[in-house]
Amino acid sequence: MVYLREFQLPSEEQEARFLAGSLENKRTCYGSRYPFGVFLNRSVPPLKLEEITILCGGNGSGKTTILNLMGEKLGLGRKAVFNRSSFFDDYLNLCHERVDRSFTAQVRSGSRVITSDDVFDYLLDFRCMNENIDTRRRELLEEYTDARYANFQLRSLEDVDRLRQVVEAQRRSGSQYVKNRLMKDVPGKSNGESAFLYFTREIQEEGLYLLDEPENSLSPQLQMELLRFLQDSVRFYRCQFVISTHSPFLLSLPGARIYDLDSDPVAVRPWTQLEHVQVYHEFFKAHAREFT
Repeated sequence: MVYLREFQLPSEEQEARFLAGSLENKRTCYGSRYPFGVFLNRSVPPLKLEEITILCGGNGSGKTTILNLMGEKLGLGRKAVFNRSSFFDDYLNLCHERVDRSFTAQVRSGSRVITSDDVFDYLLDFRCMNENIDTRRRELLEEYTDARYANFQLRSLEDVDRLRQVVEAQRRSGSQYVKNRLMKDVPGKSNGESAFLYFTREIQEEGLYLLDEPENSLSPQLQMELLRFLQDSVRFYRCQFVISTHSPFLLSLPGARIYDLDSDPVAVRPWTQLEHVQVYHEFFKAHAREFT
């Protein structure tokens, strides 16, 4: 399903005209007029999107900027904040989008921007949860030891809870005592496994998802798993993806439309012709004998 069919950035002429006529631009207190100027040295045609569209280019090529502009233009949900200068809305007003009639309010509400910062925050929350469990476990073990060897006598009804604690400690092992009072451990996973799990939980049926470098934290094997998950989400669950990535695994997604943001004009290219993929290719060719 293609919900977002086309996205167009302002032309060089439109940028120049706005900056020349903007009173704000004449003020000297602004250190940046971002995103004005990001694409001034390249001709960027209207971006025609498919079920999977990939934006590829070096640092500073504007991959993330385009995703942010798309997300804001369409009003998509997001968690992580992003670089938003005083001129962002002015630039956004010069952008144009064309959506399919299938992009209903319900689909829009389920669509979102997912960045590497979202994944990183999720990994931190996951780690903090496990650390809190470990802290509580230590506290319960100390409580168990104190109760098991306590010289306790029931003196009033106020001591009933303490009596129950002592009796249970004397009847059970330390691990049983702790398990009865502690939530089950969150299953231990590596950062990569947790990151992959994050995508499988966040990406639901019938949605437009803008993914900013989803390969971060993922091993090559998990990148291949993500590739298959994205394919299935398109094929069976009516999802559309616009992805910013350097991953050769994700770039090889069958049927993906790949924009090379390093070229002038920006053009659609096969993934095997991208400069950084060629670097990988030449590197492995040079070491081919070491693989035999």
